[in-house]
Amino acid sequence: MVTLVPPQMAAKQIIAARVAKELKNGDVVNLGIGLPTMVPNYLPEGVNVILQSENGYVGLGPVTVEDPDLVNAGGQPAGVIPGAAFFDSGFSFELIRGGHVDVTVLGGLEVDEHGNIANWMVPGKMVPGMGGAMDLVTGAKKVIVAMEHCTKKGGSKILEQCTLPLTGKGVVDVIVTEIAVFRVTKEGLVLEELQEGVTLEEAKEKTEATFIVSPNLV
Repeated sequence: MVTLVPPQMAAKQIIAARVAKELKNGDVVNLGIGLPTMVPNYLPEGVNVILQSENGYVGLGPVTVEDPDLVNAGGQPAGVIPGAAFFDSGFSFELIRGGHVDVTVLGGLEVDEHGNIANWMVPGKMVPGMGGAMDLVTGAKKVIVAMEHCTKKGGSKILEQCTLPLTGKGVVDVIVTEIAVFRVTKEGLVLEELQEGVTLEEAKEKTEATFIVSPNLV
């Protein structure tokens, strides 16, 4: 019997695997909730990163035994690796705001060609606020947005201009979707890669934002 991978999960796996290639050995990395937490599963051989959780520790690892007092920033069970360190929320945000996080990987509701990101207010739903995302996108040295290319209704999530309240302005460095990889540059949004099986025409059709096609497009 063949078990088919749900299309949505396949897309998320493609995204997580590509994001993992952006990370370097020794990076201190903060992962957002949801899709970004899959990234460590795809780290290349020889690349070890230090995962930081904004609720107060570094050294996240796989769950071996569930402990109700040990969760990640999304409230999910978490584990720790040897050498992990715990601290209060104030110190955690000193690390983030002080520029000690090399990379943050976040999901996104909307990203635009100017490097703006909106990822905290879901239309029609009550939310308590943007949480630590506003600190991460300004404090981390590199901001990677890992998200599916289109909304559930088929609309582009990579826009000319964000319509939702912004989490950060001009802060995004890289956008990775199941369709393509974009980098935000001073010249504009640059399409650097197409995921396997995706054509340039498809990428153009599904992307509202204006973008430059890299001469080295893979």
